[in-house]
Amino acid sequence: MVPLVKLKSFEQFNCSLAQTLSVIGEHWTLLIIRDAFFGLTRFDQFHKSLGISRNVLTLRLKKLVEEGVLHKSEGPGHPEYRLSEKGLALQPILVAMTQWGEQHMPHSEGERIVFTDLQNGRRIRPVSICADDGRVLGPSDLRTQFGPGVWNGESAPRQPDTLTAVLSGVIGTGSDSSEH
Repeated sequence: MVPLVKLKSFEQFNCSLAQTLSVIGEHWTLLIIRDAFFGLTRFDQFHKSLGISRNVLTLRLKKLVEEGVLHKSEGPGHPEYRLSEKGLALQPILVAMTQWGEQHMPHSEGERIVFTDLQNGRRIRPVSICADDGRVLGPSDLRTQFGPGVWNGESAPRQPDTLTAVLSGVIGTGSDSSEH
């Protein structure tokens, strides 16, 4: 039996990624959001789709409502959970993760999900990072800088020179990564 490990909270980190993970980083949470994008709105629908325990689903839905990712209807009958503006803003993240999964963890029978443009029916392009002039940027084209929100009276983390410097030892860029 695998021992249960209490997940560490990221709330103490002054980092936008850590703060995001504190809201949506748990795997069931992302699947609930996915199902909400697929049109599920009721507790029993989420429960049937995911097959998770009712208490875990209750906790995840409660957290998503508290964080403003989902709106919970109040009134007679069964409550419904719908994506808020904050929840809808997660669409590019879920699409990018799904595309990554299709590319790097393919199914032997073929694609599981294909995203198409509702207007013309054609496949969408892979989610990418674009410069302000529309150029698609790769990892070696980005520079990471800390903004004013990182300074909170404590010492800030080391400023990375570029994202490439951080990744060069992992993916290589053709340069000597031993300096990094």
